[in-house]
Order: sequence, then structure tokens, then C-alpha cells
Amino acid sequence: MRQLSEKISEIAPSATLEIADRAKKMQREGTDVISLSIGEPDFDTPLHIRDACIDALNRGETHYAPSNGIPELLAAICEKITGENHFPCRPEQVIVACGAKDAIYEAMEAVINPGDETIILTPAWVSYEPCVLIAGGKAVFHPLNTKTFQLDDSVLERVNKKTKMMVVNSPSNPSGAVFDQRSMKLVADLCQDNDLYAMSDEIYEKLVYGKKHIALASIGDMAQRTITINGFSKSYAMTGWRLGYAVAPVEIIREMSKVQQHSVSQATTFAMWGGVAALNGDQTCVEEMRQEFDRRRKYIIPELNSMGYETAPADGAFYAFVKVAGDDMEIASRWLEKAHVAATPGTAFYAPGWIRLSYATSMEKLKDAMGRIRKISGK
Repeated sequence: MRQLSEKISEIAPSATLEIADRAKKMQREGTDVISLSIGEPDFDTPLHIRDACIDALNRGETHYAPSNGIPELLAAICEKITGENHFPCRPEQVIVACGAKDAIYEAMEAVINPGDETIILTPAWVSYEPCVLIAGGKAVFHPLNTKTFQLDDSVLERVNKKTKMMVVNSPSNPSGAVFDQRSMKLVADLCQDNDLYAMSDEIYEKLVYGKKHIALASIGDMAQRTITINGFSKSYAMTGWRLGYAVAPVEIIREMSKVQQHSVSQATTFAMWGGVAALNGDQTCVEEMRQEFDRRRKYIIPELNSMGYETAPADGAFYAFVKVAGDDMEIASRWLEKAHVAATPGTAFYAPGWIRLSYATSMEKLKDAMGRIRKISGK
């Protein structure tokens, strides 16, 4: 048989899904595993959003829609961006995709040429690098300060003539850190001074605790060079809906649209009506979920600290990022096999020596999991 794609063969499977699959296998075999490995809200999608989707189905919204998204959703996104994120947005600057991950993939394909370099700040979500590689680019990693998880001037050393883009994720998966004004301004200055594009993944923007989310595109003229990635999965508990979007300069959206037209065609028509309801409806449900995540955060971080574990600043998202002594892969495996607690090793996020725990699960399960980890750790 002829050789398959070398490009794809060099890409590693998702480590987060690998751990989750092992945990699910153990659960199917009867083991009581508490999974803290997947970044998925444990809430149901709010009722008014589900009802909007059902209504769309019942009135026959089951046919092809405009590839970039239905006009009603594009308008709702523009209103949200202008009102909440404080930078101008027109419908032609928006594309609705099959999840934020799909929007990231399309953006990488639209911007990157073979050999172009993209700076990825670590620890980083696992799928940025594969999207860069699939587009033919090269990922250049820059570690953040592991005390503050903020950016400093050392990032300037990563920039050269091949640098094309910088990826920012705030609030962060996996660390939960939220970039402050200084870090965001440093990103903006670096991109403007070196004529770089920026990709700002803001999927966790509504899950912030005691800090303020700053949209990168709202700084200076960054809207002219920023691809803002967002979606409905985390804030509205809509992971299975596969509904995300990107906001970018028109010329970038035009190229992303070509990728979408020749791959998935469009996001699911009736799901987009759920997105309209999410953005235009009562936001009380989002705040209620945020408050519950905050309650869990205020439990799990002190609990881990009391065991002697150092944790990253958990100012956003729903993750506790824990520093461990030893091989994080081995420790995560031991927690799974001995304590029956599934967590994701930091190596998956380019951060060896750390482990990510998701507190997007019930308080009852969190308390049980902390007791199991305490017991096996002898702390």
C-alpha cells in the first residue's frame, strides 16, 4: 500500500481524550471512576435555548443555510461583540463554524503558508499546534511565567522574519489564568510592531472570577489584525451542539469561508437558532453557572493547597492546574488506577510537572475526588 499522509502521521492524538477514554473504559467495566479530565460543563443546555432549537425544527429549519451563518445569528454576534467586547463588528466579519475548534482550524488554513511560524504560549490547549501543522506552518512555543502565568518581554526573542501569528488564550485552558492589561498590551504591541496576526481564543470569557476579561481586538487597532475565536460550548453548556464562531477582518473571513464551503459547508441550521436564543435571551443562566463554578473553585483550590500542592491562578475557566513532584504522566496514571480519579497530565499541554483537574462536576463528586487524591498522596 502507498504511504499515507506524512503531515497527519506526525500529529499526536489528543491526550485529553485519551485519558477520558481510559476512564470511560474503566467505568464500563464497573469501576467507580470520577472524571475530572474533560472540559465540559455538567449542566444541561438552558431550556430557552433548547426550546428555540425545537421550534426551529418544528417550523422546518432543516435545510441548507448561508455558509457563514444565518443572518439572525450573525447580527446577534455583532451586537454581542460591539456591546460586550468593545470593538466594531459587521456581519461580513463573522463566520459561524462547527464549534470553536473548527473556527480555529479554518483560520489557520486561511492565514498560514508553509514555513510560517506561529507563537503559542504554554501551557496551551492541545489542538493549537495540530491546526498549525495541518496548515503547513511551524509552532514555536513560549513558556509563560509559572508563578503568575502572565506574559513578559522575553517573548520578543521568539519573533523573527518567519513569524506570522501569535495565539492567545485568556481565560486559559489549562491554567485558568486571565491575562491582565499589561500582558494584553504586550501582545498588542508585539503584533503591531512586527506586523503579526493574532488569534485570541476567548471561549471562556464569561467564566471569570474577580478579574476582568479583556478582548484583544479592543486594544488600539488590534481589530484589524485579530481573529477572535468564541462559541457557545462553555458559557451556555452547549458542547454537543458544535457551534462556534470567529470574528476577523473581512479578507480573513473570506478565506475561512472557502475552507468551510469545501469541508463542512455550514454549521447545523437548527442549532444556529439555538445560538440566536443564547445570545439574545436572558443571561441569568450564564451567571448562575458561573457562580456555581466559582463555588467549586473556592473549594477545590484551598483543598489542593492544603495537601501541599501549588496551583496556578484560577481566575477563569473551570480548571485547577496543579504542580506535582515527579512525572505528571505517571502520577495521572496512578491517580486513575489507584484512586479512580481521571485527570489530564500537564505534558498534554506542553507543561510537564503539572496536572489539570476540571471542576465542571458536582460538589459531591469533587469532595469525593479530593478525598481519594489525599489518601493516595498521603497528605
